[in-house]
Amino acid sequence: MSGLTAAERLQQRVGGAGGPVPADGAGVLDDVRAFLVRFVVYPAPWCADAHALWIAHSWLMDAWESTPRIAFLSPEPGSGKSRALEVTEPLVPRPVHAVNTTPAYLFRKVSDEAGTPTILYDEIDTVFGPKAKDNEDIRGMLNAGHRKGAVAGRATKRGQVIVTEELPAYCAVALAGLNDLPDTIMTRAVVVRMRRRAPSEVVEPWRLRVNGAEAHVLHERLARWAANVAPLAGSSWPDMPEVVQDRNADVWEALLAVADLAGGHWPERARYAAVTAVTEAGEAARESLGIRLLRDLRDVFAGRPSMRTEDILQALNDLEDAPWGDLRGAALDARGLARRLAKYGVKRQVLRVEGYAQTVRGYSAADLADPWSRYLPPPSPSPEMGNNGNNGNQSAPGAPAVTPVTDVTDLVGQTRETICAICGEPLTFDDGTGTHATCEVVS
Repeated sequence: MSGLTAAERLQQRVGGAGGPVPADGAGVLDDVRAFLVRFVVYPAPWCADAHALWIAHSWLMDAWESTPRIAFLSPEPGSGKSRALEVTEPLVPRPVHAVNTTPAYLFRKVSDEAGTPTILYDEIDTVFGPKAKDNEDIRGMLNAGHRKGAVAGRATKRGQVIVTEELPAYCAVALAGLNDLPDTIMTRAVVVRMRRRAPSEVVEPWRLRVNGAEAHVLHERLARWAANVAPLAGSSWPDMPEVVQDRNADVWEALLAVADLAGGHWPERARYAAVTAVTEAGEAARESLGIRLLRDLRDVFAGRPSMRTEDILQALNDLEDAPWGDLRGAALDARGLARRLAKYGVKRQVLRVEGYAQTVRGYSAADLADPWSRYLPPPSPSPEMGNNGNNGNQSAPGAPAVTPVTDVTDLVGQTRETICAICGEPLTFDDGTGTHATCEVVS
């Protein structure tokens, strides 16, 4: 079967159901792609392929278990995001250009008996951005509506009676906006990072009154082709490239299935687009500030069993290209460090640190070893560690050598009592420092 095309392999897997795969699919997608690139400058050729596949998938929504969003994003206005939606609108079934629409309107459109709409949501940053207000319902629909059968639960008042209702949320959605979107959207989307056109990049002006007739012809061809392949669509899982797994596979399943149905060169183009998109997304994946802090702390400790808070902060600020010297206009301080590490179960303690005659407030490598092992890849063994270096199952270098001086065990009464590490008197309230607020600690 190695000499067969993807479409022919699909035909064999489904046992001939629905008749032969229509041969016009590749030609339709070729013409849709050619139409799109006349008006939109994409950051890479695979983005135009993905856009054409996404448009075709919107005609077969009943066949998919999950629909990917397509998100046109850019850091600056004037990058062609809105134009991408405008060119998409006449090519998809039942388009709804959603700008300043109410949640009730969108929910009713998705529930429309005429058929599932294709929502084109421009200025999506106003829904998810920091200035967004009263958009919980829309965010919920966009987050949940990628899965077939997804509903949005609502409580409404009819007269004096409060009733619940479930409104369908599943539909194809194209988005355009500034900057990134929440991970709940980004990980379920084909992300096209638009850029402003260079002087050498020329496109045709888009005018619906001029180009609408040509778009309508493509619209009708897509509709006819989708009707012909509908019995085959979604009948089998497409062959996935090795790197396209888990949620990425959910995103690309429908698009690869469309490419297999179209045949020609599209199965190969689609898989190239999927691999490229997944690879680029992985390389550009944002590291959370918390993970960055853990990683930098592991570098800062560098085998030390414990460190004073002020020494940690100084070392963090000295790291090249690190963000700790300017977090929203201010450097990371002791309170901010304690707050960020508390999320990982790490508390500041009173410790004995080498180089200080008295106990000091700081952190131990033993406490940090657990989040290091959970959230960071194992460190590369240093040359002096030889073959017996840290293999990921041990604590951080030097971790066992530190002993906190906070809690002690009363072996007689078999109870555990917290005492002040400075004066030795019991603590009525432990704020995590292990000392009375009035006791002097070297800082």
